[in-house]
Amino acid sequence: MAQHTYKRYDEELGTLKERVLSMGGLVESAIRRSMKALNQFDVEKARKVISRDKAINALEVEIDEMTRTLLALRQPAAGDLRFIISTIKIVTDLERAGDLAEGIAEAVLQSQDHPLTHLDSMNSLSDAVCLQVSASLDAFARGDVEAALACVESDKRVNKLFKSVQRETLSYMIEDPRQITTGIITMNIGRYLERIGDHAANISEMVVYMVKGHDIRHVDHETAAALIKGTLADDE
Repeated sequence: MAQHTYKRYDEELGTLKERVLSMGGLVESAIRRSMKALNQFDVEKARKVISRDKAINALEVEIDEMTRTLLALRQPAAGDLRFIISTIKIVTDLERAGDLAEGIAEAVLQSQDHPLTHLDSMNSLSDAVCLQVSASLDAFARGDVEAALACVESDKRVNKLFKSVQRETLSYMIEDPRQITTGIITMNIGRYLERIGDHAANISEMVVYMVKGHDIRHVDHETAAALIKGTLADDE
């Protein structure tokens, strides 16, 4: 964000950024709480995650209103406009990530009659996703392009871990058909985590756009890095 002679405008942009980071903190907490509920077979923790999703949704509505007001009254340009556009997209990804954390909590409730086992691979996936979400929010907070690109690249590891969860779960289902229901719930949780990782990568891509003005959503990592360094034209 650029510095302005209008102190009030700077404060409004700062408040918007703070709200986005607050929403991100709630989403991080929801992911960790839902996984803790899963590992501890804690139904009450799962229910709390579901009920607290309302706070995430409320922040989304508040931030949407703030961005509309800024666009209408301040008519931002250049870096400020990119910041606001990025914020709109980032908030959408955060809201969806929050819904997926809620989905994990709902899966915990579903597993009451089908306790999940063999969670080591799932926890490795969860740890990687939590790191990815945290890194994307940190990159947004600091406007750190290199950190954002590293976060996008880390999505490859998340995908590999998800595939490991799929393979492992499928093998248990084949060995013991009584594990099919449990396996389906496990697969769903793994998918939710993998999709949260996708949203974290999306956030990081928007950080690059926010800072550099380059849209890297549909290019590979090497091309994105070349764009950032200026060794590749946008239209090349």
